Amino acid sequence: MILSSFLRFFLLFSFISTLLSDPSSSSSSVSIFLSPKTLSKSGDSVRIQWTGVDSPSSLDWLGIYSPPDSSDDNFIGYVFLSSCSNWESGSCSIDLPLVNLRSNYEFRIFRWTEDEVDRSRLDQDHNPLPGTKYLLAKSEELEFETSRGPEQIHLAFTSKVDEMRVMFITADGKENHVKYGERENRLSKVAGTEVRTYTRSDLCGSPANESIGWRDPGFIHDGIMKNLKSGKRYYYKVGSDEGGWSVTHSFISRDWESDETVAFLFGDMGTSTPYSTFYRTQDESKSTMNWILRNIKAIGDKPTFISHIGDISYARGYSWLWDTFFTQIEPVASQVPYHVCIGNHEYNWPSQPWRPDWAQSIYGTDGGGECGVPYSLRFNMPGDSSFSTGTQAPATRNLYYSFDAGVVHFTYMSTETNFLPGSDQYNFIKSDLEAVDRKKTPFVIVQGHRPMYTTSNEVRDAPLRMRMLEHLEPLFVENKVTLALWGHVHRYERFCPMKNFTCAATDGKDTESLPVHAVIGMAGQDWQPIWEPRPDHANDPIYPQPDRSLYRTGQFGYTRLVATREKLILAFVGNHDGEVHDTVEILATGQVLNGGGSSRKEVTESTLSWFVKGGSILVLGAFLGYVIGFVSHARKESIFKRSWTAVKTEDG
Repeated sequence: MILSSFLRFFLLFSFISTLLSDPSSSSSSVSIFLSPKTLSKSGDSVRIQWTGVDSPSSLDWLGIYSPPDSSDDNFIGYVFLSSCSNWESGSCSIDLPLVNLRSNYEFRIFRWTEDEVDRSRLDQDHNPLPGTKYLLAKSEELEFETSRGPEQIHLAFTSKVDEMRVMFITADGKENHVKYGERENRLSKVAGTEVRTYTRSDLCGSPANESIGWRDPGFIHDGIMKNLKSGKRYYYKVGSDEGGWSVTHSFISRDWESDETVAFLFGDMGTSTPYSTFYRTQDESKSTMNWILRNIKAIGDKPTFISHIGDISYARGYSWLWDTFFTQIEPVASQVPYHVCIGNHEYNWPSQPWRPDWAQSIYGTDGGGECGVPYSLRFNMPGDSSFSTGTQAPATRNLYYSFDAGVVHFTYMSTETNFLPGSDQYNFIKSDLEAVDRKKTPFVIVQGHRPMYTTSNEVRDAPLRMRMLEHLEPLFVENKVTLALWGHVHRYERFCPMKNFTCAATDGKDTESLPVHAVIGMAGQDWQPIWEPRPDHANDPIYPQPDRSLYRTGQFGYTRLVATREKLILAFVGNHDGEVHDTVEILATGQVLNGGGSSRKEVTESTLSWFVKGGSILVLGAFLGYVIGFVSHARKESIFKRSWTAVKTEDG
């Protein structure tokens, strides 16, 4: 009898002790409510409200899951409950804009304790990823409406001047079409689409091919609008009667008779998420897209296009970041062609086939196991360049190609694959530059990801730059390339016209036209390398900067190109104010008129007079953009301050 009573007391004591020691013991009282329970399209927001969190801690967090059956560790993102102003009451709410990943979402609240912090499981900033041991609550599922039509719409040139390519995503891959025409209410022409996708087995490493990074990419549709007239506005929509149709978009067709070229160019932009995830995402990318969208509206019916030269989404194996990126650029890319070249974060992996001895420290694991597959299938650039991955993954595409736009010939190259003499790419670059008709296109611009010239302290890439200088620079000089534009270094820097580190003479005796190099990798990625350090002070940059570097800055922004038959102007625009901060003018003869000194403001205003008609939009947009950007930045900063501190790390 005494033994039985003791046993009952022991069991009761053990049960009470367990309740007191288990941080999740109050989970039954925690509830999560969603409003609305169905979202219409990507970018729409859901309000997530929670109640009943007892003794809330600054480490309590909300996990974001899609699909809903993902394991606790396989979240796509997280938000600390303390990001809500009233979190200490145990009840609060946040609004999150979400992207349609073609599967439902679920939200889970966890209690995370100090003794659970795992210093071996870190994010990019070396902060511990939140623990999932103590689950407090799960939400019901959130879904997206069906029959709303395709998403992630983006345009591109084809190899024919009277065509325009359009690509988009559906969940089921069923038959979809493109309807288009010159009148918004009469889309009488119809084009079919080719459909492709990729599977986890097509990818070559972690996290891309593991549960933590893999998500079904949906089906990629690729259609071509043909027999377009020169320089006309066309309207189009994509979809099907069964799956729904997109809203009607419009674009200006290529004007093959134009004596003017307008383009917006940058590298290393990335995408922004409203939550923390395994990698730090690029908040500034939103400002870059917003400014360019305002510019496009201001120029009206002039044809233009985007050039994004490598390090596209920074997904690095986390599939949903590609969806986020294409959703973010859709307002721009559905109106103007969006052109890309490959960067290290789309491709690099130890199994890549071109890995010469001198490049062992250059080509690493930056692609997150993607091996170029999402990049190759989600874009379709002109030409048919490809390179074997050396694995079962499909060949990498969109490596090198060219096209004419107005008075400029644009050549794109890959710094991630073989460009040495004898390679297919070298042969293409050589024959392409030699074949340019300078009467038709007096200006030639070459673009690639890793720079041939930079005064940043990018010592790892030095062997690659040596080969580019040895083998590619002679091609650029011999064929009188006007501009060479590069990314990878997350700054803007413009050089003098030069070859072999030597500026062209300014006394008029040097008649050779030399390329002007510029680094334009400042569109979003926030890791900033230091400038080349002083020999005796390793942490301080050389100052004054080398003579060949005429302008350099750490500001975010983009470049704007305007060329006529007589003159080309490249202007660097800062995101913080929308103003031009550097300008270079180059005549069709190759002569560089100015380096952007005190007169650059007047020169820019007179040459870019077509922006005046959009002036009111730009002024208002600048103010709104500043306010929105400040609020957005402050909001995310407050989240980080309540959770972790972002640490800048080297991430090219």
